[in-house]
Amino acid sequence: MILVTGGTGLVGSHLLYQLSLENKTIKAIYRKESNLLAVKNVFSYYSKDFESLFKKIIWVEADILDTESLKIAFKNVSIVYHCAALISFNPKDYLKLRKINIEGTANISNFCVENNVKKLCYISSIAAVGKAINGQPISEENEWDIEKSNYGYAISKYGAEMEIWRASQEGIPIIIVNPGVILGPGFWENGSGSIFDKIYKGFKFYSEGVTAYVSVKDVVNSMKLLMESEVENEQFILVSENLSFKEVFSNIALALKKKSPSIKTTYFMSSIGWRIEWLKSFLTKKPPLLTKHSSKSIHEKRFYSSKKITDLLNFKFEPISKSITTISAIYLNEKNSSNL
Repeated sequence: MILVTGGTGLVGSHLLYQLSLENKTIKAIYRKESNLLAVKNVFSYYSKDFESLFKKIIWVEADILDTESLKIAFKNVSIVYHCAALISFNPKDYLKLRKINIEGTANISNFCVENNVKKLCYISSIAAVGKAINGQPISEENEWDIEKSNYGYAISKYGAEMEIWRASQEGIPIIIVNPGVILGPGFWENGSGSIFDKIYKGFKFYSEGVTAYVSVKDVVNSMKLLMESEVENEQFILVSENLSFKEVFSNIALALKKKSPSIKTTYFMSSIGWRIEWLKSFLTKKPPLLTKHSSKSIHEKRFYSSKKITDLLNFKFEPISKSITTISAIYLNEKNSSNL
């Protein structure tokens, strides 16, 4: 039996859809029943028979921080995809990030060892990969340095990876994937989905910083291929292309038939912006749209290499322009039918 944690998130929901097409028993964790509607919505993008596919999944109400509920979730499980995580760049969430991403992953690793599962896959992030040396593209070989990656999310994902490696040392075959910015449909209010929503509504700003992008479809297919292969105890960066924010925003605007963002964000503008957002967050108690870390990262140019997985599995990543076209079409269809 396959267990998926974080099944109600972007990667988890798309992974569950792909798994539901196969004749396998699938179990998934959820915390709130309302979150299941988002999963069913994702299924509906790809199949008219989404209801019957959705019903193949055995849903278990559990929390990765609640060991009693995990005991039930892990019953008869042999394969685990650990997708559950907190994504936040707000400094106020540092302790919460450590608790969910590190302690929660420690619990998953412990239950994998206790139940002697056959294989464990963890979805990490390029945030937990070392920085470039001498201008070379970043690969799995780059050593992670806390002094250069000292923001909460990166620290928590790296700490979570250490818990997964600990499971491997205790006999559990593991796979770790480190995707770039994951683009996919279905979650328009947070993560990368919010980029499509903001640009549709007239977002005007861009920067020339560069980072790595990958489609959710490629992330899911990579994970499945690696888990079904004989490869174990290895880590893989998942990246289709390294692109500037300007290029990505312009491509999204074009696909949505909207004006491209036209105001270049300078270092000065972003430094003022994060301070204004900090004050707004302090007064309203709402998360800031821009943090000190993100205000710097939008100007950085980082290039990542996925050569390891392309060489090993001959894996072909989908061009980001094609991913954007597909996601935008789904967004517009949903916009027209339900007024997002």
